[in-house]
Amino acid sequence: MASHIVGYPRMGPKREIKFVLESFWDGKSSAEDLQKVAAELRTSIWKQMADAGIKHIPSNTFSYYDQVLDTTTMLGAVPERYGWNGREIGFDTYFSMARGNSSVPAMEMTKWFGTNYHFIVPELGPNVNFSYASHKAVNEFKEAKAFSNQSRLDDLLGIETVPVIVGPVSYLLSKPAKGVEKSFSLLSLIDKILPIYKFVTELKEAGATWIQFDEPTLVLDLDSHHLQAFTHAYSELESTVSGLKVLIETYFSDVPAEAYKTLTSLKGVAGFGFDLVRGTKTLDLVNAGFPSGKYLFAGVVDGRNIWANDLVVSLNTLKSLEDKVGKGNIVVSTSCSLLHTAVDLANETKLDKEIKSWLAFAAQKVKEVNALAKALSGERDEAFFFSNAAAHSSRKFSPRVTNENVQKAAASLKGSDHRRATNVSARLAAQQQKLGLPVLPTTTIGSFPQTMDLRRVRREFKAKKISEDDYVKSIKEEINKVVKLQEELDIDVLVHGEPERNDMVEYFGEQLSGFAFTVSGWVQSYGSRCVKPPIIYVDVSRPKAMTVFWSSMAKSMTKRPMKGMLTGPVTILNWSFVRNDQPRLETCYQIALAIKDEVEDLERAGIMVIQIDDAALREGLPLRKSEQASYFIQYYSYTVIRTNCSVEDTTQIHAHMCYSNFNDISHSIINMDADVITIENSRSNEKLLSVFRVGVKYGAGIGPGVDDIHSPRIPSTEEIAD
Repeated sequence: MASHIVGYPRMGPKREIKFVLESFWDGKSSAEDLQKVAAELRTSIWKQMADAGIKHIPSNTFSYYDQVLDTTTMLGAVPERYGWNGREIGFDTYFSMARGNSSVPAMEMTKWFGTNYHFIVPELGPNVNFSYASHKAVNEFKEAKAFSNQSRLDDLLGIETVPVIVGPVSYLLSKPAKGVEKSFSLLSLIDKILPIYKFVTELKEAGATWIQFDEPTLVLDLDSHHLQAFTHAYSELESTVSGLKVLIETYFSDVPAEAYKTLTSLKGVAGFGFDLVRGTKTLDLVNAGFPSGKYLFAGVVDGRNIWANDLVVSLNTLKSLEDKVGKGNIVVSTSCSLLHTAVDLANETKLDKEIKSWLAFAAQKVKEVNALAKALSGERDEAFFFSNAAAHSSRKFSPRVTNENVQKAAASLKGSDHRRATNVSARLAAQQQKLGLPVLPTTTIGSFPQTMDLRRVRREFKAKKISEDDYVKSIKEEINKVVKLQEELDIDVLVHGEPERNDMVEYFGEQLSGFAFTVSGWVQSYGSRCVKPPIIYVDVSRPKAMTVFWSSMAKSMTKRPMKGMLTGPVTILNWSFVRNDQPRLETCYQIALAIKDEVEDLERAGIMVIQIDDAALREGLPLRKSEQASYFIQYYSYTVIRTNCSVEDTTQIHAHMCYSNFNDISHSIINMDADVITIENSRSNEKLLSVFRVGVKYGAGIGPGVDDIHSPRIPSTEEIAD
């Protein structure tokens, strides 16, 4: 039975790509150095999958920054401001588009569906000229094909991979570029980009037998116009892909019935990939009817979490599908790309052994896929299955999983009155009288740059190489520098700079009970930026105050308002690997209770401005609009609002959000009842700010972010004022 991996992490087990990228950007490494490290990583990944027995190994899933940006370069859709010369796109143009440069800003960045991965948004309109400007997909297929893998004696000529391309319809899922009429339909560009997609003939000539088009947009609410465009696109490509087996891969949710019908009706497609972890309703559609002779790529191994697969349950699912699809027509796969999970559990030498037995990172998920494929074909690895069953039993019956006191406290929070008694306009008046801020007050989001020395101090304290007194002294000196700098710049509401913190989620997770932490569990967020999500494996509680000591210290250094900085419960939830043995909402309640207690402690300490960061505002949001309203009621009305419902009118609550589309959720944001919201504005061409200008009655304060901290470019005073 065949096996398949949708995609694989691209940073490397030790973040090799991150470090060589940043060295290249700093001018310390050459393009050749960068390319060498990238080639070595790609080769090791292909070999790893080949050795594990995976039949359908993906290529072109590696990227120096982002797969959507790679597609933009393939299509030659380079905005004029980058001065592209029309030839094969090189690093200068590529990274200018991703990060900006000294003279022009970067392209917009936003989140990929409901994940914490950020993609570079294409700038598209009626006047964009497309041309075949990057041969990356073909080059990487040839690179894998040329690799000699002696462990596979049947394939001494190299590894045949499945090239992965962002599909033409999903590429056009964004909105028109700045300056283009909002009514302009990007789908009208489909006939302009399809001729370039016909480069797949080069893959066929190079020896490819399968090609994978990623079309996750199929899980969205698509109208007939979108579905017709989808049918048109693949009908136009049908003659071009003749001789290739085409796989259309979907993920992140179930496929609606009409989209399923459209997809499975395509004549030139050999296989269909479905997420059967988050798309369980798709199982009903498959059982009701699946095209004869086609392949079902069954995504039964979770690509977005780190818990070990329940092999027996997955095998039973696969066997039931086999009756409908046909023996030999099922390909065992991951639910989505493994890009969204950590790389290799083998690197976790300090993790609790029992917890470790419950987990599977990308490398282990590859083995799970292969084990399921073999079992489905009658070659079940009994030892592997026995070990898996023992781990699941250990987790199910572990006494450490449930805390009755936490369960009761969270249930009590659910039933409480969860809104502040006074309306926001009255609160803002009381806060103004208390704080005495100017008409247009200034502040920063919170964290200041951290030097190597500062990180060394934290490492040494964690390793018990320096005393607590020495650690506190070092952090206090850093806070004092930050406070003085802000006073010199005449900032109105100060922050302490967060020198004691590593990551905005990990820092809180380390002080909450119920979290476990990895050494190398890094996951790419965007570009070279990686995060190390903590693991929520049991009930969550707050043993003691987490931020009051440092915020109080900073407050004592100035007469200006000092802002307390907290990460919100939804972001802590969505930026962690969350236990899957109870509803996510239950875990969110537990975190909200902990943050509520921290807010109250900060207020008692005299901190009169408190920022709650919920950068993961849209992550976890159902992809179907019909399901989104209930999500916001549950996660925001029932959890986020409860974190600050008990504070005095004079305490100002800031809610911070970034890199999200707010157009369709603005009313839910208003319902959060924060006194001030701060949003990203510099990289989105004021799209986010415009939401609150037109058609929305918003009476609270708003703070637009005017300087993109992720770009080396510094905006002019005039640009900020404008």
